[in-house]
Amino acid sequence: MENFDRETLRELADEGNETALDRLADLADADGDLEALSELLDEGSMHAGFLLTRRAVAAGDLRELQRISDAGFEEAGEKLERLLSPGARSSGSPTTAP
Repeated sequence: MENFDRETLRELADEGNETALDRLADLADADGDLEALSELLDEGSMHAGFLLTRRAVAAGDLRELQRISDAGFEEAGEKLERLLSPGARSSGSPTTAP
């Protein structure tokens, strides 16, 4: 990935450029900045939703999957339902206690 400055990417994203929004999500993910990723999801970045979902599944964070789903990223809800299904626990899928 090219090394674009965040300010330029932010300006482009604010003008509606979805690719710039995706690059901002990639940068936030690389930095481990979950707050920035969440903000980007709230702005409508489905790529941020994907990145957050991937992290939540790896951590077995059911609450975070629900939050991501509620924010509009449907794949998080699908992953959550799979984790909650009766066969998921016996197959070794990660889960968290309520």
